[in-house]
Amino acid sequence: MRKNFTWLSLGLAIAILTASPSTLARVPLQPVSSSSSHQMTNSLGFDEQLWGSLEQPGDREALLTSIDNSLRYLNTPAAIRAYQRYPVRGVTLTRVRRSLLRFRELLLTANSPAELQAAINREFVFYQSVGNDNQGTVYFTGYFEPIYAASRTPSTEYRYPIYRRPANLESWRKPHPTRAQLEGVDGMGLNSPLRGQELFWLRDRFEAFLVHIQGSSRLHLPDGNIVTIGYAGSTDYPYNSVGRELAKDGRLPLSGMTLPVMTNYFYKNQDLMSQYLPRNKRFIFFKETYGKPATGSLQVPVTAERSIATDKSLMPPGALALIDAPVPFPNANGQLEYRKVSRYVLDQDAGSAIKGAGRVDYFIGTGQVAGIRAGSIGGRGELYYPLLKN
Repeated sequence: MRKNFTWLSLGLAIAILTASPSTLARVPLQPVSSSSSHQMTNSLGFDEQLWGSLEQPGDREALLTSIDNSLRYLNTPAAIRAYQRYPVRGVTLTRVRRSLLRFRELLLTANSPAELQAAINREFVFYQSVGNDNQGTVYFTGYFEPIYAASRTPSTEYRYPIYRRPANLESWRKPHPTRAQLEGVDGMGLNSPLRGQELFWLRDRFEAFLVHIQGSSRLHLPDGNIVTIGYAGSTDYPYNSVGRELAKDGRLPLSGMTLPVMTNYFYKNQDLMSQYLPRNKRFIFFKETYGKPATGSLQVPVTAERSIATDKSLMPPGALALIDAPVPFPNANGQLEYRKVSRYVLDQDAGSAIKGAGRVDYFIGTGQVAGIRAGSIGGRGELYYPLLKN
């Protein structure tokens, strides 16, 4: 990717701008009463994209793939440990797994969204996230897997390294070194204690920083090959919003700040990257994943438009979820149009900026169009988890 960031992730920008740890809800989910559930299901337009239309094919296969990924996770010791300490009464590993298996059966046998929803209304009860206000309000952003130019060897063109996980990371003394100490204030790591641990070099400093924010990437090498990298660990600092730091110092107004605006500002004032990027002290380590798809925190692949990231200390990992939120879609003219959509998704990922019961990050996919769409997500909606009644 070149230095023109005009298409880049606005939703990522929103996440960068707004992310800050919120007060964690003591009980993050509340069951929806039978009467409220009936009103809710009547008011939501349930997942028309599953079956598609004459103009657009449906994506039931994508949802089935995402379901199967969650079922694999739910059969692991990690899932057993996670649900042993899950804080919501009645939300157990057995119930989550049984619910997902039954939903999969219904998805394969139903002939329409209406038929599927009628069966769900009969057999399932919905749990709703209390949101960030205990009234169910959830703030949605989008994320994606970018494709950036990189090299396995440094050069005058490729100067900004990303690093593999140090073998002795677990024994590092705390507090860990900061971003500035690990990569230098200029991002080139010339005197870094990580020298020799470089995995790839990128030609753009801000792209290298954004790889840390996204946690994974596809890298386009000079020989034309594309390789993949994923999250391998991090230092023990919390995420800090660089966009918020710019606004706090009066460099840019918080209102209307998007990632393209922030990026163009940095390219016109490149010396300020050395002042602001190190303010996010959290540092991410990577591993080459040899063509594997982008993988979430549950160590299963995330699926475009069928996976979400939430705070895994609060939300049930691997569970079926239902989001109701504004999502942008390209029209025939290539412009984005927002639709309030209700979609079944799987809760398969987490993020250092996704904290509290009122945050969801929606995975859109890979590449430029996904980046444009993911970057435009930034609105309020609701989050539900359907579970079998018995």
